[in-house]
Amino acid sequence: MDPNMSAVKPKRRYDSVRRREQARQTREAVLNTAQRLFLTNGFATTTIAAIAQQAEVSVDTIYKSFGGKAGLVRAISEHALAGDQTVPAETRSDALQASEHDPRAIIRGWGKLTTEIAPRVVPILLLVRTAAGADPEMADLQSELNAQRLERMTRNAHNLAAANHLRENLSPKLAGEIMWTYSSPELYELLVLTRGWPLQRYGAFIADAMIAQLLPPETASPTATPRRRPQRLTHPPA
Repeated sequence: MDPNMSAVKPKRRYDSVRRREQARQTREAVLNTAQRLFLTNGFATTTIAAIAQQAEVSVDTIYKSFGGKAGLVRAISEHALAGDQTVPAETRSDALQASEHDPRAIIRGWGKLTTEIAPRVVPILLLVRTAAGADPEMADLQSELNAQRLERMTRNAHNLAAANHLRENLSPKLAGEIMWTYSSPELYELLVLTRGWPLQRYGAFIADAMIAQLLPPETASPTATPRRRPQRLTHPPA
């Protein structure tokens, strides 16, 4: 070996896991900062520069990652819809439908998921609704988010129909629209934000209402003991 040749150092192994984790943390910081500023100061007042400064990233980073304020709100909404557990809420809903055969248990599971998701996503949807009146991009985003929610609800309705759970003469399309209505941010706004309903009551109401609208009525068990009617007096007691 030529003594004048210096030892060639092996290339440093590229730590892709660490790189991905840093990117995830940066994204989380931007989304959390943007959400806080949007909900505190309003959509129109909040600037990309203010978000970048408080998240400690460059303005270019936000534009390259999200495409602007409307893209940030879209990403915040998607993050909120995932829920606060490791497994995304939509995945948990799909697993519930695949493993549970009782449609009432499925719908009550949806009601429980609603109590987790609605407090996270409804403030964002109401922000979009407010901003849509003055911002064309936000108006488009409002239509997009409404369509996505209707698509999810219609897919759930098709699953109920495939298992013969829907009440007679109720199409999956109409069932999806019913679920879309009960999952609307406006209903949460009325009952929880305006009337102060606890989340548990709200979730139970959503489940009970969807069960009543979507499923056939439960039939009494043939082995159940019939209730006795009180005897009608045909003459005054002695």
